[in-house]
Amino acid sequence: MPKYKCVLAYDGTEFAGYQVQPEKRTIQSEFEAVLSQMHKGAMIKVIASGRTDSGVHAKGQVIHFDSPLTFPTENWVKAFSALLPNDIVVLEVDIVPDEFHARFHTTGKEYRYIIDRSKLRDPFKRNYAYHFPFPLDELKMREAMSHLVGTHDFTSFCSAKTEVVDKVRTIEEIDFEEREGHLIFRFIGEGFLYNMVRILVGTLLDVGSGKIAPQDIIGILDKKDRSFAGKTAPAQGLYLWKVFYK
Repeated sequence: MPKYKCVLAYDGTEFAGYQVQPEKRTIQSEFEAVLSQMHKGAMIKVIASGRTDSGVHAKGQVIHFDSPLTFPTENWVKAFSALLPNDIVVLEVDIVPDEFHARFHTTGKEYRYIIDRSKLRDPFKRNYAYHFPFPLDELKMREAMSHLVGTHDFTSFCSAKTEVVDKVRTIEEIDFEEREGHLIFRFIGEGFLYNMVRILVGTLLDVGSGKIAPQDIIGILDKKDRSFAGKTAPAQGLYLWKVFYK
């Protein structure tokens, strides 16, 4: 039976996150409903590279599923385009080896976080960027970022609800750029904890605002206590941009 890998993009605004939840609209439930329709009512389980929270978007989420259907991959793309709701799109479909696993075979992920720097709130951006018009010291933010790159215990930078015991992660790169009135953060790492990117963004904004000194990041990491880091930035600015595989 062929195994298919799909790259998805979705607008997370109207979803309660990726993973199936009782009586809630999720990306997984919408996708599996379409697969069931295509397979005459049979349940086809999909596996994703990871979950995204309510309101979080994706430009390059990856899933896989097994199917007895064997039509060409471009026909899968056309079928998904016709059947999926307008806030989900399948960008590409590939046949992959049986051993491929969308979650367990990832070698890293890239997340981006978009901040709207305009003086006045733009109602048309409210679901896709975090409005933050206040002054920021970008040199201090870059100094703080240098303390976050590398392998660390990120207990202070993940939700207290995180069930994962091992909170050591490696961040390979953090950067940001200004583009057309937006500040765009980019995070690349082997993996990220629950709310980790949003807490990192909130903390870096506190550094840029002068509430936290750049060198304080070292102590926040050492304390392994969520209460010492900055607030969790809102969901609407976060995008799962790309998932890496060998």
